[in-house]
Amino acid sequence: MSDRLPLSRRTVLTAGALGAVSAALPAVAASAGTTPPATPSGRPGPKARELRFRPDGTFKVVQFNDTQDDELTDRRTVELIEKVLDQEKPDFVVINGDVISGGCASRLEVKQAINNVVWPMESRRIPWAVTYGNHDEDSLPESGVDEAGMLKIYRSYDYNVNADNAAGLTGTSNTIVSIASSAKKNRDAFALWLIDSGRYAPGAINGQNFDGYPTWDWIRMDQVAWYREQSQQLEKRLGRKVPGLMFIHIALWEHRFMWWGGVDTRTAADAARGKARHGIVGERNEDECPGPINSGMYNAILERGDVKGVFVGHDHVNDYVGDYYGVMLGYAPGTGFGAYGLDGAERNRLRGGRVFELTENGDDVSIKTRVVYARDLGIDLTANDQPMEPLPLAPKQERI
Repeated sequence: MSDRLPLSRRTVLTAGALGAVSAALPAVAASAGTTPPATPSGRPGPKARELRFRPDGTFKVVQFNDTQDDELTDRRTVELIEKVLDQEKPDFVVINGDVISGGCASRLEVKQAINNVVWPMESRRIPWAVTYGNHDEDSLPESGVDEAGMLKIYRSYDYNVNADNAAGLTGTSNTIVSIASSAKKNRDAFALWLIDSGRYAPGAINGQNFDGYPTWDWIRMDQVAWYREQSQQLEKRLGRKVPGLMFIHIALWEHRFMWWGGVDTRTAADAARGKARHGIVGERNEDECPGPINSGMYNAILERGDVKGVFVGHDHVNDYVGDYYGVMLGYAPGTGFGAYGLDGAERNRLRGGRVFELTENGDDVSIKTRVVYARDLGIDLTANDQPMEPLPLAPKQERI
């Protein structure tokens, strides 16, 4: 996170513009009966296997967050990714936002920064995807590469499953990744929803600025409506609701409500109540940083009843998870050693990734989750920077 930048690829809402928002939204947001944009469904790259539960009914997902570095990536970030992949042997990986940061002065350096953190999956032939965070376009003024340009780079890799953009839908590469059943032919058993939560709030809406409010972005209503309608279409097509997980970079307000056991509570007793009620496990070392407006995504998820958990990053030194009225809300800690961490000598203590162990159980899927830490993998936690030379680009990425 950092101070708000003036750059944003999101819909610009300025003074007097709010009244035009409903007219500017795509048809999906206007009426539950309209036809939504074409489903941006993630497809395995040309060499990736179909995403399917293993014959024993299991499937493993790893979430990395905030790798957040330039082309001289801290070598321990790559070491952490590689060691987690080799230990866990996941079926799918998501880097959940802030894949890169400022500091890339050219298109080449953007490609190198991306390549450093995605090549561990490519070289192991593991399907993977990204979401976008608030820092991914920080290098845009120098490099000229925006999120759409980065998406072309991501999609050039053989094992990437990011969807192309849906016309008229806010955000970059909102993606549904379907996982097929191990036992039932042509049957989706699980869905991974990858949603772009944006970058920074606009400077003003209807002439009123956001002084005193959080300055990050929020999931827009057309994205919420898109999720709801795509969920309904899946249910109609398959005759049942498809369980799933959602990955977004910026936390929902409900993450904060869950921790404190209320909306306006902030005492140790309140936190103890939240922890007991919601079964919270893990650390909270900084405030959750949602945008100034509650997106309504949690409400839509609660209504639909298919998404079983929403997992975020953005706040690097939080790693907790709890059960908020039937929906898991949680964090993966920051993965990137080149980004901020805890204070002082403990800077890198929480570096890690989150693991999800999915198991088919009839039409349902059980979910277990845990965090794997760099500290348990023999990785140097010294509170310094250890930049590496960029990994070589494959010919396809050199050309793009």
